[in-house]
Amino acid sequence: MATELEYESVLCVKPDVSVYRIPPRASNRGYRASDWKLDQPDWTGRLRITSKGKIAYIKLEDKVSGELFAQAPVEQYPGIAVETVTDSSRYFVIRIQDGTGRSAFIGIGFTDRGDAFDFNVSLQDHFKWVKQETEISKESQEMDNRPKLDLGFKEGQTIKLSIGNITTKKGGASKPRATGTGGLSLLPPPPGGKITIPPPSSVAISNHVTPPPIPKSNHGGSDADILLDLDSPAPVTTSAPAPVSTSSDLWGDFSTASSSVPNQAPQPSNWVQF
Repeated sequence: MATELEYESVLCVKPDVSVYRIPPRASNRGYRASDWKLDQPDWTGRLRITSKGKIAYIKLEDKVSGELFAQAPVEQYPGIAVETVTDSSRYFVIRIQDGTGRSAFIGIGFTDRGDAFDFNVSLQDHFKWVKQETEISKESQEMDNRPKLDLGFKEGQTIKLSIGNITTKKGGASKPRATGTGGLSLLPPPPGGKITIPPPSSVAISNHVTPPPIPKSNHGGSDADILLDLDSPAPVTTSAPAPVSTSSDLWGDFSTASSSVPNQAPQPSNWVQF
Protein backbone atom coordinates (compact mmCIF):
# COMPACT_ATOMS: atom_id res chain seq x y z
CA MET A 1 0.00 0.00 0.00
CA ALA A 2 2.85 2.37 0.81
CA THR A 3 4.51 1.64 -2.56
CA GLU A 4 1.33 2.60 -4.42
CA LEU A 5 1.17 5.97 -2.65
CA GLU A 6 4.76 6.87 -3.62
CA TYR A 7 5.12 9.13 -6.63
CA GLU A 8 7.72 8.99 -9.37
CA SER A 9 10.09 11.93 -9.77
CA VAL A 10 12.51 12.68 -12.62
CA LEU A 11 16.16 13.09 -11.60
CA CYS A 12 17.92 13.53 -14.93
CA VAL A 13 17.19 13.51 -18.67
CA LYS A 14 19.84 13.17 -21.40
CA PRO A 15 18.69 13.29 -25.04
CA ASP A 16 21.62 11.38 -26.55
CA VAL A 17 22.97 8.04 -25.29
CA SER A 18 24.51 5.06 -27.08
CA VAL A 19 24.04 1.39 -26.11
CA TYR A 20 26.66 -1.33 -26.71
CA ARG A 21 26.76 -5.09 -26.40
CA ILE A 22 29.72 -5.92 -24.23
CA PRO A 23 31.77 -9.10 -24.01
CA PRO A 24 31.89 -11.02 -20.75
CA ARG A 25 34.30 -9.77 -18.16
CA ALA A 26 37.62 -11.48 -18.57
CA SER A 27 38.98 -10.76 -15.08
CA ASN A 28 38.14 -8.98 -11.84
CA ARG A 29 39.91 -5.82 -12.97
CA GLY A 30 36.67 -4.37 -14.40
CA TYR A 31 35.25 -3.45 -17.76
CA ARG A 32 37.20 -1.60 -20.47
CA ALA A 33 35.42 0.60 -23.04
CA SER A 34 38.23 0.02 -25.55
CA ASP A 35 37.01 -3.59 -25.90
CA TRP A 36 33.65 -2.39 -27.25
CA LYS A 37 32.82 -1.36 -30.79
CA LEU A 38 32.49 2.34 -29.93
CA ASP A 39 32.05 3.43 -33.56
CA GLN A 40 29.15 0.99 -34.06
CA PRO A 41 26.58 1.40 -31.24
CA ASP A 42 23.80 -1.19 -31.16
CA TRP A 43 21.12 1.39 -30.18
CA THR A 44 20.82 5.16 -29.69
CA GLY A 45 18.12 7.03 -27.90
CA ARG A 46 17.25 9.04 -24.79
CA LEU A 47 18.19 8.30 -21.18
CA ARG A 48 15.96 9.24 -18.25
CA ILE A 49 16.62 8.65 -14.53
CA THR A 50 13.58 8.51 -12.26
CA SER A 51 13.05 7.60 -8.63
CA LYS A 52 10.16 6.04 -6.80
CA GLY A 53 10.71 5.81 -3.08
CA LYS A 54 14.27 4.68 -2.40
CA ILE A 55 14.82 2.98 -5.76
CA ALA A 56 16.17 4.77 -8.85
CA TYR A 57 15.40 3.63 -12.40
CA ILE A 58 17.59 4.13 -15.47
CA LYS A 59 15.25 4.11 -18.46
CA LEU A 60 16.35 3.93 -22.10
CA GLU A 61 13.59 5.37 -24.31
CA ASP A 62 13.04 6.20 -27.94
CA LYS A 63 13.82 9.84 -28.79
CA VAL A 64 10.63 10.41 -30.78
CA SER A 65 7.91 8.16 -29.36
CA GLY A 66 9.26 7.76 -25.80
CA GLU A 67 8.76 3.98 -25.99
CA LEU A 68 10.72 2.11 -23.33
CA PHE A 69 13.63 0.11 -24.71
CA ALA A 70 15.19 -1.18 -21.48
CA GLN A 71 15.13 -0.39 -17.77
CA ALA A 72 17.69 -0.83 -15.00
CA PRO A 73 16.48 -0.58 -11.38
CA VAL A 74 19.18 0.71 -9.02
CA GLU A 75 18.92 0.02 -5.30
CA GLN A 76 22.47 1.04 -4.38
CA TYR A 77 25.15 3.22 -5.92
CA PRO A 78 27.99 2.48 -6.39
CA GLY A 79 26.91 -1.14 -6.75
CA ILE A 80 26.45 -4.00 -9.14
CA ALA A 81 23.59 -2.31 -10.98
CA VAL A 82 25.82 0.54 -12.27
CA GLU A 83 29.58 0.29 -12.73
CA THR A 84 32.15 2.58 -14.29
CA VAL A 85 34.74 1.42 -16.81
CA THR A 86 38.42 1.56 -16.00
CA ASP A 87 39.62 3.48 -19.05
CA SER A 88 37.05 6.28 -19.53
CA SER A 89 34.67 8.53 -17.58
CA ARG A 90 32.03 8.69 -20.34
CA TYR A 91 31.06 4.98 -20.36
CA PHE A 92 29.22 2.83 -17.83
CA VAL A 93 27.96 -0.74 -17.49
CA ILE A 94 24.35 -1.17 -16.27
CA ARG A 95 22.27 -4.19 -15.43
CA ILE A 96 18.90 -4.17 -17.19
CA GLN A 97 15.93 -6.29 -16.09
CA ASP A 98 12.62 -7.19 -17.63
CA GLY A 99 9.32 -8.00 -15.94
CA THR A 100 10.04 -11.72 -15.78
CA GLY A 101 13.16 -11.33 -13.65
CA ARG A 102 15.73 -11.85 -16.40
CA SER A 103 18.75 -9.54 -16.42
CA ALA A 104 21.64 -8.61 -18.70
CA PHE A 105 24.63 -6.29 -18.67
CA ILE A 106 24.99 -3.68 -21.37
CA GLY A 107 27.29 -0.72 -21.92
CA ILE A 108 26.15 2.88 -22.31
CA GLY A 109 28.16 5.93 -23.34
CA PHE A 110 27.74 9.69 -23.73
CA THR A 111 29.25 11.86 -26.44
CA ASP A 112 29.57 14.85 -24.09
CA ARG A 113 31.63 14.44 -20.93
CA GLY A 114 29.27 16.82 -19.10
CA ASP A 115 26.33 14.46 -19.69
CA ALA A 116 28.29 11.63 -18.09
CA PHE A 117 29.04 13.86 -15.12
CA ASP A 118 25.34 14.73 -14.65
CA PHE A 119 24.41 11.04 -14.87
CA ASN A 120 26.88 10.17 -12.12
CA VAL A 121 25.91 13.09 -9.82
CA SER A 122 22.16 12.42 -10.13
CA LEU A 123 22.59 8.90 -8.80
CA GLN A 124 24.91 10.06 -6.00
CA ASP A 125 22.49 12.75 -4.82
CA HIS A 126 19.54 10.36 -4.78
CA PHE A 127 21.27 7.73 -2.64
CA LYS A 128 22.69 10.40 -0.35
CA TRP A 129 19.11 11.44 0.32
CA VAL A 130 18.16 7.78 0.87
CA LYS A 131 20.92 7.43 3.45
CA GLN A 132 19.77 10.53 5.34
CA GLU A 133 16.16 9.34 5.37
CA THR A 134 17.26 5.97 6.70
CA GLU A 135 19.20 7.58 9.56
CA ILE A 136 16.29 9.86 10.46
CA SER A 137 13.81 7.00 10.54
CA LYS A 138 16.19 4.94 12.67
CA GLU A 139 16.56 7.77 15.19
CA SER A 140 12.80 8.25 15.37
CA GLN A 141 12.32 4.55 16.07
CA GLU A 142 14.87 4.70 18.86
CA MET A 143 13.06 7.66 20.39
CA ASP A 144 9.76 5.77 20.25
CA ASN A 145 11.27 2.73 21.95
CA ARG A 146 12.59 4.75 24.89
CA PRO A 147 10.42 4.81 28.05
CA LYS A 148 8.36 7.95 28.22
CA LEU A 149 8.39 10.16 31.32
CA ASP A 150 5.04 10.68 33.00
CA LEU A 151 5.06 14.33 34.09
CA GLY A 152 1.32 14.59 34.73
CA PHE A 153 -0.29 15.17 38.15
CA LYS A 154 -1.39 12.11 40.03
CA GLU A 155 -4.90 11.88 41.39
CA GLY A 156 -5.28 14.16 44.41
CA GLN A 157 -1.86 15.79 43.94
CA THR A 158 -1.70 19.57 44.41
CA ILE A 159 0.95 22.20 43.90
CA LYS A 160 1.75 25.32 45.94
CA LEU A 161 3.38 28.40 44.43
CA SER A 162 5.33 30.98 46.47
CA ILE A 163 6.13 34.29 44.79
CA GLY A 164 8.59 36.21 46.95
CA ASN A 165 7.21 36.43 50.47
CA ILE A 166 3.55 36.36 49.37
CA THR A 167 1.65 33.12 49.01
CA THR A 168 -1.21 33.29 46.52
CA LYS A 169 -4.38 31.36 47.22
CA LYS A 170 -6.82 30.05 44.68
CA GLY A 171 -9.53 32.61 43.97
CA GLY A 172 -7.78 35.42 45.88
CA ALA A 173 -5.89 38.42 44.62
CA SER A 174 -2.37 39.14 45.79
CA LYS A 175 -1.69 42.43 47.52
CA PRO A 176 0.90 44.78 46.10
CA ARG A 177 4.22 44.70 47.88
CA ALA A 178 5.18 47.74 49.95
CA THR A 179 8.03 49.81 48.65
CA GLY A 180 11.20 49.35 50.68
CA THR A 181 13.70 51.98 51.71
CA GLY A 182 15.60 51.56 48.49
CA GLY A 183 12.51 52.05 46.27
CA LEU A 184 10.88 55.23 45.07
CA SER A 185 7.55 56.31 46.63
CA LEU A 186 5.38 59.39 46.09
CA LEU A 187 4.04 61.38 49.06
CA PRO A 188 0.29 62.09 49.18
CA PRO A 189 -0.82 65.64 48.26
CA PRO A 190 -1.42 68.12 51.11
CA PRO A 191 -4.97 68.51 52.48
CA GLY A 192 -7.17 70.83 50.47
CA GLY A 193 -5.28 70.15 47.27
CA LYS A 194 -3.36 73.48 47.46
CA ILE A 195 0.36 73.96 47.69
CA THR A 196 1.56 76.78 49.99
CA ILE A 197 4.49 78.78 48.66
CA PRO A 198 6.87 79.77 51.53
CA PRO A 199 7.63 83.53 51.91
CA PRO A 200 11.05 84.76 50.87
CA SER A 201 13.67 84.56 53.59
CA SER A 202 14.72 87.59 55.63
CA VAL A 203 18.27 87.26 54.38
CA ALA A 204 17.14 87.93 50.85
CA ILE A 205 15.23 91.03 52.03
CA SER A 206 18.20 92.40 53.99
CA ASN A 207 20.53 91.92 51.05
CA HIS A 208 18.17 93.80 48.76
CA VAL A 209 19.26 97.40 48.14
CA THR A 210 16.54 99.84 47.09
CA PRO A 211 17.80 102.33 44.51
CA PRO A 212 17.23 106.06 45.27
CA PRO A 213 14.23 107.71 43.64
CA ILE A 214 14.86 109.31 40.28
CA PRO A 215 13.78 112.99 40.15
CA LYS A 216 11.40 113.79 37.40
CA SER A 217 12.43 116.24 34.74
CA ASN A 218 10.71 119.61 34.72
CA HIS A 219 10.38 119.40 30.97
CA GLY A 220 8.12 116.28 31.10
CA GLY A 221 10.35 114.43 28.58
CA SER A 222 10.66 110.76 27.80
CA ASP A 223 12.79 108.01 29.43
CA ALA A 224 15.80 109.23 27.51
CA ASP A 225 15.45 112.62 29.27
CA ILE A 226 15.39 110.83 32.64
CA LEU A 227 18.66 109.07 31.81
CA LEU A 228 20.17 112.44 30.86
CA ASP A 229 19.03 113.88 34.17
CA LEU A 230 20.80 111.05 36.01
CA ASP A 231 24.08 111.84 34.25
CA SER A 232 23.87 115.60 34.86
CA PRO A 233 24.70 117.06 38.32
CA ALA A 234 21.91 117.90 40.70
CA PRO A 235 20.51 121.46 40.17
CA VAL A 236 21.53 124.09 42.70
CA THR A 237 18.70 126.18 44.07
CA THR A 238 19.54 129.91 44.16
CA SER A 239 17.49 132.92 44.98
CA ALA A 240 16.29 135.14 42.16
CA PRO A 241 18.48 138.18 41.58
CA ALA A 242 17.17 141.56 42.52
CA PRO A 243 15.74 143.61 39.70
CA VAL A 244 18.25 145.90 38.10
CA SER A 245 17.42 149.50 37.55
CA THR A 246 16.54 150.74 34.15
CA SER A 247 19.49 153.00 34.01
CA SER A 248 22.08 150.25 34.64
CA ASP A 249 20.55 147.46 32.39
CA LEU A 250 19.76 148.42 28.83
CA TRP A 251 17.64 145.24 28.42
CA GLY A 252 15.70 145.72 31.62
CA ASP A 253 12.50 146.66 29.85
CA PHE A 254 12.38 143.36 28.04
CA SER A 255 13.10 141.25 31.11
CA THR A 256 10.64 143.20 33.23
CA ALA A 257 7.96 142.88 30.67
CA SER A 258 8.52 139.14 30.33
CA SER A 259 8.63 138.56 34.10
CA SER A 260 5.59 140.69 34.80
CA VAL A 261 3.36 138.59 32.61
CA PRO A 262 4.37 134.97 33.25
CA ASN A 263 1.12 133.31 32.09
CA GLN A 264 0.65 135.40 28.94
CA ALA A 265 0.36 133.31 25.82
CA PRO A 266 3.22 133.83 23.38
CA GLN A 267 2.44 136.14 20.50
CA PRO A 268 3.02 134.89 17.04
CA SER A 269 6.05 136.45 15.43
CA ASN A 270 8.43 135.80 12.64
CA TRP A 271 11.24 134.92 15.06
CA VAL A 272 11.97 131.31 15.77
CA GLN A 273 12.49 130.61 19.45
CA PHE A 274 15.37 128.28 20.33
